[in-house]
Amino acid sequence: MARGIHPAILSQGGLGPALRSLARRSAVPVELDLELPRDRLPEQVEVAAYYVASECLTNAVKHAHARVVKVRAGIEDGVLELVVRDDGVGGVETGRGSGLIGLVDRVEAIGGKLELGSPPGAGTTLRARLPLDAPLTDG
Repeated sequence: MARGIHPAILSQGGLGPALRSLARRSAVPVELDLELPRDRLPEQVEVAAYYVASECLTNAVKHAHARVVKVRAGIEDGVLELVVRDDGVGGVETGRGSGLIGLVDRVEAIGGKLELGSPPGAGTTLRARLPLDAPLTDG
């Protein structure tokens, strides 16, 4: 996605309100646990985190047949940690689907890391660690 193209709520309110909006619009119930500062995070970090959460919610509905998704976000040691966990079918393979590949690219472009755990029959957990001092990027 090109630089500067992201939802208005993210631009206007920041990551917390944007994640709450995603949760409200989700076709599957979402439990949020947000421990975010009042101050805005760097734009590239907010955008990456938003798209990670959005893609995970889409996948939970479309592929995992989840009944509930838990989203946790907080800051520790200069890193935003975003964890999205569903109770779906699991068995996700990282090499399949452009959505996950795109997330890996987006997260790594700002010096972050993405971890995926998805044992068959046990749901999927995706953890993104995004440094707050992330380098500026074009996407």
